[in-house]
Amino acid sequence: MSGVLLFLGVLASTLSARLGLPFLLIFLVVGMLAGEDGPGGIRFNDFGASFFVGNLALAIILLDGGLRTRISTFRVALWPATVLATLGVIGTAALLGAFSTWLLGVDWRYGLLMGSIVGSTDAAAVFNLLRHSGVRLNERVGATLEIESGANDPMAILLVTVLVGILAGTQAATAGNLVWQLVLQFGIGTAAGLGAGRLLAELLRRLRLAEGLYALLIASGGLALFAATNQLGGSGFLAIYLAGVMVGNQRTRATSHVLRVMDGIAWLAQAGMFLLLGLLVTPSHLVTYFWESLAVALFLTLVARPLVVALTLKPLRFPNREIAYVSWVGLRGAVPIVLAVFPVMAGIPESRLLFDVTFVVVLFSLLVQGTTVPWMARRLGVEVPPTAEPLESKEVWIGRETVLSLVAFRVEPQALAVGMLPGSLNDMRGRSVRCAALVRHGRPLRAPSATALEAGDEVWLLASPDQVEQLPQLFGRPDQTGRLALRNFFGDFVIDAEAPAVAFAATYGVPLNPGEETLTTAVLLLRRLGRRSVVGDRIDLGPLELTVRTMEGHRIRSIGLKLKK
Repeated sequence: MSGVLLFLGVLASTLSARLGLPFLLIFLVVGMLAGEDGPGGIRFNDFGASFFVGNLALAIILLDGGLRTRISTFRVALWPATVLATLGVIGTAALLGAFSTWLLGVDWRYGLLMGSIVGSTDAAAVFNLLRHSGVRLNERVGATLEIESGANDPMAILLVTVLVGILAGTQAATAGNLVWQLVLQFGIGTAAGLGAGRLLAELLRRLRLAEGLYALLIASGGLALFAATNQLGGSGFLAIYLAGVMVGNQRTRATSHVLRVMDGIAWLAQAGMFLLLGLLVTPSHLVTYFWESLAVALFLTLVARPLVVALTLKPLRFPNREIAYVSWVGLRGAVPIVLAVFPVMAGIPESRLLFDVTFVVVLFSLLVQGTTVPWMARRLGVEVPPTAEPLESKEVWIGRETVLSLVAFRVEPQALAVGMLPGSLNDMRGRSVRCAALVRHGRPLRAPSATALEAGDEVWLLASPDQVEQLPQLFGRPDQTGRLALRNFFGDFVIDAEAPAVAFAATYGVPLNPGEETLTTAVLLLRRLGRRSVVGDRIDLGPLELTVRTMEGHRIRSIGLKLKK
């Protein structure tokens, strides 16, 4: 039966793109339809099995998310994400707890437990929606949301377990106990994750296995780490996420194999988890407290989350539009439902009420917030112009340390590469790349290097990994209309980041503040911004608008200049 449900869920998910619904919501609904109130009529109330499967699936999802998180994104998002993952969860739980206590007429401990259960964002929902939404967020916003969702589970789990212990009479509510548990969760989780991640990365580098076994090595090692860390009193979720980050950022011959296989395993984990959680809920029970549950969801979405995010990110000089977007994409998913199983398994009175309210909150989040992720990104202006994605990308290893990338691009109409000779192609920094093959009308040409490129051609290139990031701008179709058109977004002129600020200031008659005459353009922009920069950051300078156009690591490489109308 489980195979049939998964099969039906995958088929139904093909409608998600057409209807604009999150992929995970489809599986949740399929599970509900298969349950006792739906056509399937399956009676399922095994909370223990659901708890086990939910934790196992979340561990796999966090491992896969960590494997795809670049350490470079931590430079702009580590501190804000960490604050959101700790103080943000506490603040959200407190505000929502007070509201739930008043609305539901329950003891304050139950209200605070309700707030703690839905206080953290969900990694599965955030990773899935942000990476498949079709929009390219600026690095600061996207990285903050992803790192927050991967790191905020320990705080939510700590609050829920402590409150369940208090309500069950097995744990005392002391400030010292809370602090000690917090130190254990984050301390052990961080140390175990970083240590095990380095070990797994070294194993990938040294071992020679069949291609499909590399991912199984990482998955099994990650799950062993998850279980061991939990047994030691740390956060297994944080540990397995950090281990994934460590492995994913140590490029080895096996890394690409791991990423390909782990992608399928993570999809299976997400689909199976949401199917099971949908099967667990009884829709007829949701009706009893539906309006109260909806009020909780609205308060969380429109009051608690925005207020906490604003208080957290405003001191870090996040622009208001980015604060608004981070507030809106506080997606709830499987994590709150799994946490809502804690009080049910502990036999806490009224625990089924908490579970049903949590389920409605999750449905609301996926249905309302999840379906508007791309629309809100455009509305709030946190997108940056998209780049052409490679049709294929493979790593070619020469020995143990040297690696080349074999990438294929389709030449779009009006792309910069149209009319160029493949043999003379350079990346955007002027470094040459080698054309391995040129496919036209489905057939490879015999002399690709001497044939001018046309729209529709498929070009296979050999390049170093750092060159690959510079190539999409050659082959993508420049958007001629709309806010994300390169000319509209960055302006008509490109300034070298190291150019003296006084040069363009004199050209355009722009006054500079005292002490700015000796600065480079990049330093001037950074000083005016007052924060670490990402592509898309901009400042107004009299009649000019300066926008970060390209980055190289931590440094601004080029800046777009636009004359304001």
